[in-house]
Amino acid sequence: MDERFLRNEMLWGKDGQARLTAAHVIVFGLGGVGSYVTECLARAGVGELTLVDSDTVALSNLNRQLEALDSTVGLPKAEAVARRVRDINPYAVLHPMEALYNADNREQFFPAGCRYDYIVDAIDLVSCKLDLAETARRLGVPLIMALGTGNKLDPSLLRLADISETYGCPLARVMRKELRNRGILHQTVVFSPEQPAPTQQLEAPPPGRRSVPASNPWVPATAGLLMGSKVVRDLIAQKEA
Repeated sequence: MDERFLRNEMLWGKDGQARLTAAHVIVFGLGGVGSYVTECLARAGVGELTLVDSDTVALSNLNRQLEALDSTVGLPKAEAVARRVRDINPYAVLHPMEALYNADNREQFFPAGCRYDYIVDAIDLVSCKLDLAETARRLGVPLIMALGTGNKLDPSLLRLADISETYGCPLARVMRKELRNRGILHQTVVFSPEQPAPTQQLEAPPPGRRSVPASNPWVPATAGLLMGSKVVRDLIAQKEA
């Protein structure tokens, strides 16, 4: 008997575990938030994961990203996360994709006939988040969205909410308006109303960005675990209705 997920079954039973084994989740963004979402899904026993990120592991990722180790610096994040998941559950079906999601290449991730039971948005760019939300609605696939976790210190302020209930988060304000303009009034998100902490700019921003957000080991992690818990709980309940 494989005892890998026995403690999970004690909570949600064999049928719930079987639903997770049969589920396919796609995770966009494998940074501080997305890596912890993936960890949660892997340890819960989700049987198939598509892991999407265009970046490679850098030394500056070591403070918050699960795949970031001295031994993985320079590896594509998608492959580094996939290696970690394989070590947790060698039976998982994994599709690491070193790619960036946007409107121009969405068919790469959502080809005709594709099947996902859940979509996780842990990406940064507003335009990409909006297109992903529209795509999820069109396909009828549940989506959970991460909002801003940079420049924040208090993980206890993070919460799961509908986008209409958000406040105090600049990214949430933008997303509320832009989603409403697209006819999307309700969307599950993780957000924090904490005001940004004062920071120092010690790193040159990438092209197209004015600054680099500061981070820590616990706020992105907490956001990721909140998101992962919501996905798992929804998947367990999904086919009981």
